[in-house]
Amino acid sequence: MPRSQSCLAILVIVSMLTTVLTTVLPAAAAPESNGLPLPRFVSLRSDEVNLRTGPGTQYPINWIYRRHMLPIEIIAEYRNWRKIRDWQGDEGWIHKNMLSGRRSIIIVGTFGSLLGEPTPSSPVTARAEAGVIGHLVACPEGPYCRVRIASHEGWMDRSAFWGAYPNEIVP
Repeated sequence: MPRSQSCLAILVIVSMLTTVLTTVLPAAAAPESNGLPLPRFVSLRSDEVNLRTGPGTQYPINWIYRRHMLPIEIIAEYRNWRKIRDWQGDEGWIHKNMLSGRRSIIIVGTFGSLLGEPTPSSPVTARAEAGVIGHLVACPEGPYCRVRIASHEGWMDRSAFWGAYPNEIVP
């Protein structure tokens, strides 16, 4: 084989190896934990956040979130990047600076009812439609969490929103 073809073949092989390593290695590498549990819920810090296909700016943007305080679930970590899942099950990578530890919820189903007390017989004080984002105030033991949506605060059944685990206690 002529020398120019040998060099070209070597360049192609090196290029392929580089592509494989930059695509596979981050996902296979041991996570660099910050000591916080995985998985865990957080929220988006900004009203425009890029969801990437991999942990780095060299990876393409797959989606742009345009909802400040949208709750998301961190399912993996790699250096400064967090692999997340949203309430619809979509996954991707977001830089940690675009995330907030402040807890939020999103109403799922048709609507969520805010109750005056954490009991099923308590009167409904407000209703929120599907897709409305609110703040998670607290989740004691049991099926209800205290939430704030706009200027309304009350108790909501965990099944009405996404943003807290079934048995999670949030002080």
